[in-house]
Amino acid sequence: MDIASLIGIIGAVVMIIGSMVYAGGVAPFVDYASLVIVFGGTVFVVMLTKPMDVFLSHFKAMGKAFKSSVPSVEELIARMVELSTIARKDGMMALEGQAVPDKFCEKGLQMLVDGADEAKLVKQLKLEIKAMKSRHEANQGAVKAWVDYGPAMGMVGTLIGLVLMLGNMSDPKSIGPSMAVALLTTLYGALVANVIFGPILVKLEGLTGDEVEYRQMVIEGLRGIARGDSPRNVQENMISILPPKAQEKLMAA
Repeated sequence: MDIASLIGIIGAVVMIIGSMVYAGGVAPFVDYASLVIVFGGTVFVVMLTKPMDVFLSHFKAMGKAFKSSVPSVEELIARMVELSTIARKDGMMALEGQAVPDKFCEKGLQMLVDGADEAKLVKQLKLEIKAMKSRHEANQGAVKAWVDYGPAMGMVGTLIGLVLMLGNMSDPKSIGPSMAVALLTTLYGALVANVIFGPILVKLEGLTGDEVEYRQMVIEGLRGIARGDSPRNVQENMISILPPKAQEKLMAA
């Protein structure tokens, strides 16, 4: 569980609801017509923009924003150093069945055991990274559609409320509910974009970047093993992908 994501979304919701309560209660900010226009309308608009499989999968993808899905870099480097030592001492076949941190690393290691050379290994694994990025971008595109169309549906609701209000100016009792629709749909659209889906989209994009960096480190480690590099060279090549401060921390460990 990513504690920052959990605290962030709970904290934002608590601050907003708390301000509503302080201002006089939550009830004035609840309007079912506005909820239907913004949330219901946006669901179908997002569905319109994406194939059904992407539309369904993006809900599951959003759950990753609340999970620490990228394995530990420190554990990966330590394990790659161990595997390079085994390969130099006992040969590639000794890597068969060795424990590795994740499926991507396992696939690359099995390719080495099966006799793949460095060029084939790198080409195949880079294709895997490209495919992963494409899947992530498709799901993130669906999340971005919420950010784009949520406020737009809020504006649609605002116009509906204004039309209702202006069409019934002779009835003072209808002005309040119509104005509520006009204002609350704008509020709900802003909440959809800026409190829920916008931050989740930013988090997912960051996680994709982290995963790409992690997988590039895996490739560097496996390339070193394929070339028969020393464990120290394998470690240095993997660390070279990281920012300078992270490099210093790992070299000092």
